[in-house]
Amino acid sequence: MEKYFEIFKNSYSGYFNYLISEITTFHWSNYFYGLIVISLLVWGLEILFPWRKDQKIFRKDFFLDTFYMFFNFFLLNLIVLIMLSNTAAQIFDDFLGLFGLKLDDLQLLDIGSLPYGLGLLVFFLISDFVQWNTHRLLHRVPWLWNFHKVHHSVKEMGFAAHLRYHWMEPVVYKSMLYLPIAIIGGFEANDVALIHFFNITIGHLNHANLGWDYGPLKYILNNPKMHIWHHSRKLPNRYGVNFGITLSLWDYLFRTNHIPYNGRDIELGFEGDEEFPVDFVGQELYPADIGHNPKD
Repeated sequence: MEKYFEIFKNSYSGYFNYLISEITTFHWSNYFYGLIVISLLVWGLEILFPWRKDQKIFRKDFFLDTFYMFFNFFLLNLIVLIMLSNTAAQIFDDFLGLFGLKLDDLQLLDIGSLPYGLGLLVFFLISDFVQWNTHRLLHRVPWLWNFHKVHHSVKEMGFAAHLRYHWMEPVVYKSMLYLPIAIIGGFEANDVALIHFFNITIGHLNHANLGWDYGPLKYILNNPKMHIWHHSRKLPNRYGVNFGITLSLWDYLFRTNHIPYNGRDIELGFEGDEEFPVDFVGQELYPADIGHNPKD
């Protein structure tokens, strides 16, 4: 138990010190200012090239989504996520120890030994594919869908809607990613930062008030014209479409793509969302109410 208490204590003190360092220092891989710069740039594109020209610059829930953006990317880590992640990793290591194994023993591929560009591509493709499958689970498993409803409660799309999600979602994503990432060890922090900033940029663009599909690249990269159909209130099936996170490639390969026509003015949300809480606290507490009727 003493070991886990140290993990608990060090997780909070370590991440607090990291967060203060990010806010008070400037470097190219700074996540705090990187998020701000990307957000301002994409917001600027929304203002200059709006797809829905009657949508206000400060759209519906703009400030709620902006709060979600900083809460989920920084404060959530401080409050619970880093501690849970470090504790879960130790529990898994202890479990492997029962069989005389270590996490390094599970590594099947050292991407650090591959040529730089190839290793980065392998890491990116594996992590994006795992997240695509995790996203599908969020729509198919009833109790996970209750958490994911927070993201789908967006009624007007804008860049900051990208990071409106319940705090349980990153727990699920990180849990699903833990073993695959362990199997392909050897990546560096700077490599992760590059992919992180690329993913954030594409995610912001996907949710932005922009009518872009990137031409032939639409079959590879997720885009605003494709992703808006993922948020459509009326869907062609029970579980949704267009699950791509950064890549649209998986949806085209596994035939979960759906863009029947220009979706600029479609209604967003989900069936029954008129009863969904509109405030942050209500949305965070929503899954705890067992009276809901999730997809079955």
